Parts: sequence; structure tokens; C-alpha cells
Amino acid sequence: MLPNFSRRSFLQVGVVAGLGLSLDQFFRLQARANPPATGKKEPPAQSVIHIFLPGGIAHQDFVDPKPLAPIEYRGEIGVTKTKLEGVYFSEYMKKTAEVADKITVCRSMTHGEAAHERGTHNMFTGYRPSPAITYPSMGSVVSHELGPRKNLPPYVCIPSLPTTYAGSGYLSSAFAPFSLGSDPANPGFTVQDLKLPGGVDERRFEKRKNMLAAVNDHFASQAKDDGLKAMDTFYERAYSLISSEKAKLAFDINKEPEALRNEYGRNAAGQRLLMARRLVEAGVRFVSLTYGGWDMHNAIKAGMAGQLPAFDQAFAALIRDLANRGLLDSTLVMVSSEFGRTPKINATAGRDHWPKVFSVILAGGGLKKGFIYGSSDATATEPEDDPLTVEDLAMTVYHQLGIDGEKRLMAPGSRPIDIVREGKVRKELIA
Repeated sequence: MLPNFSRRSFLQVGVVAGLGLSLDQFFRLQARANPPATGKKEPPAQSVIHIFLPGGIAHQDFVDPKPLAPIEYRGEIGVTKTKLEGVYFSEYMKKTAEVADKITVCRSMTHGEAAHERGTHNMFTGYRPSPAITYPSMGSVVSHELGPRKNLPPYVCIPSLPTTYAGSGYLSSAFAPFSLGSDPANPGFTVQDLKLPGGVDERRFEKRKNMLAAVNDHFASQAKDDGLKAMDTFYERAYSLISSEKAKLAFDINKEPEALRNEYGRNAAGQRLLMARRLVEAGVRFVSLTYGGWDMHNAIKAGMAGQLPAFDQAFAALIRDLANRGLLDSTLVMVSSEFGRTPKINATAGRDHWPKVFSVILAGGGLKKGFIYGSSDATATEPEDDPLTVEDLAMTVYHQLGIDGEKRLMAPGSRPIDIVREGKVRKELIA
């Protein structure tokens, strides 16, 4: 007679980062996602890369400089001409200026949250924070609505969960992101949960699979439950992620040519963005990554000079790389931050929090190329025209993925909740 044990105990070969879930649980819960509709035209975007610049990057010193404004507004950072007539970026965005004809810059992003946490919540969820409910991130909604592809996690964070607002909120934790656990820029980088833990070699791994099969037979003899067969599928998917060379290959940045890794930059910005490209190419639906710290209340010129060139190099390389591989049209790239910075330089040569107007960059995924959406006024104080709300941005991203932003999801113990509330698709952004 078999001893009293749990089937689950045989599959503790890896734990989904930060969730406390074994991989079989992750995949079993993940299957609750609605499968993609069949017989319909594929949406323009098949994947999303969300690059988040935490701390609130100064839009004036990024992609919305004001060279004609008084010095106390424009600051000390110079400008560089882009490929677009009459359009300038920061002097530290020279490489991005060269691919400006492939991207869209939205210069009229706006919301009302001047606190880091609340602004971050806005940009990850498309919702203002609420004390009554925790909203899911866009990545988790995509995971819920579209599910996994090519046996890879649908939603991945690089290098780890950047904020609780990047999580699954009121949705099941099955739709939370899979985190790499370490930075791909680190020497000897490996992804947690994709290798067998200490003490479990290939032989022991196979033995556990055989023992699981015996347990399955025992359960099957006790009950005729169609669910058991389905459950086996989830176990197999968990095993296959760990044992599949293709799955491991998707996360192996060392397979990239040295020249390409150098083109992105051998630093956090470069290797994170390169890993993101590698994952969407392999089949991951939504990749979220962070780079830098942009809360520059002091000495903003030095701060931007220290961090922005690496981002500039990596982002331009990403856009070129996606375009060269034929992936840009099907991959929506979004660069965002929780808010912008004050119009005037402060007493410590920095800028303070300013959500009234700031900039985001979009590219690919069926959106326009070489386009400037909206504008800020002469001192980058407020939107001059075409304000872009958080809700409209989220609705447009979902639309490009083929997700109905007006659909309602069920939160436990609550009434149905719109994926996006009171947002509209900004058709002006769509090619």
C-alpha cells in the first residue's frame, strides 16, 4: 500500500519566484486563462516589452527638451537633433535620435499622482490606487487573457518583481510574473527554477517522474476523474520547462553573439533589454524590466549623464534588433516612468516630482513610426494638446494585443471589474 503522501511533494524541483508555488501549481492555475480566440484575425501585437524607469525620469532632459525656454526651465543639458524634422531629444539620447523614425514619443502623458507608489501603480495597472482592492498589472491581465505560449511563462520580470504593483492583484497568483531572480548582466548569470536544485541530478529527477506515475496510477484506480488526466498535463508542463533544452535556451543570454551583446552594452540596461528581446522572440507574451534610478532631486545633469547614455545605447539597439529580425511590428515596446519632474530646476540643481505632464515612448506592435503624439507647453509644465491619460494608454496597449479593455474580470468577493475603466483607444497612435 502506498504511504500517505501528496502527489505535489514529488514536484518540488523548483519554486516559481516569490510565489511559493511549485511549477505544476503555476501551470495548473495558469490554465484558467482564457485561450486565444480561434478563427479571428491575429492582433497587431503578439508581445509587449515594458521598460520602466523608476523614480520619475525628467521629461525635459529625456525626449521633450525645451531649448528655447529660460535656463531655469531648460536646465544645463543640451539637445540632439533626431531623424524627424524639428524634433530634438536630450544630448544623452543620440542613438535613440537615430531610430526616431521607428518610434512614437508621447509628450502629453498626464495623471494626478505625485507620490512614487501611487504613480507607479498607475503606470503598471492603468488604475488609480484604491484602498478597497488591489488591481492586477497589465502583464498579469495579459497572462490571464492570453495564457502561455510555446510552454513558456506568459509574463516575465527582469531581473525580479520591480514593485508589488507589477503583480497579479485580485487575480490568482498564477498570473503573477515569473522572475529571473538575478541580473542577466551579472557574470555567471543563471535563471532560478530552470535547473535542478542541489542534490537532485538527472537520474533522481527521472526517478521522481516515475514515482509520480505510480502515484497517478494509484489515484486513477481509486477514482475515475477526468480531472486527473488534466492534472497530469500540468505536471508534464512543469517538468518540460525544467527539462526542455528549448525552454532553457530561451533564457540563456550567453547564446547571443558577443558583438550583439556589446552593441546593447555590457551593463544592466543592455543585457536586460537584450534578454527581453530574446524572451519575446521565444514566445513570452509580456516582459517587464526596470533600469536605473531617476529620482533626481539633486544634481540632475550629473545624474542623467551617469545613467541615460547606457539606456540610450540599449534602447536604440533593441529597436534596431527587433526591426532586423522582423519582430518590431509584432512587439509593442513601451518605456514609461511613474511621472515627470518639475518644470523649474530647484535650489539643489535637480527637479522634483511632477505628474501633470511627462513623456512615454512607444514602438512597434502596429503603432505609428516616426510620430510625436501630443505636446507639453513651452516650459513642459502641462499638456499643450492631446493629453494622454493612464487609462487611454492601457486601453490602447490592450487593443493592440487583441484584448477587450472593457471586458470585466471577477475579483473574489467583489462585483465584476473592468480591465480598464473609462479609457479609450487612442486611434491616433495606431498605424
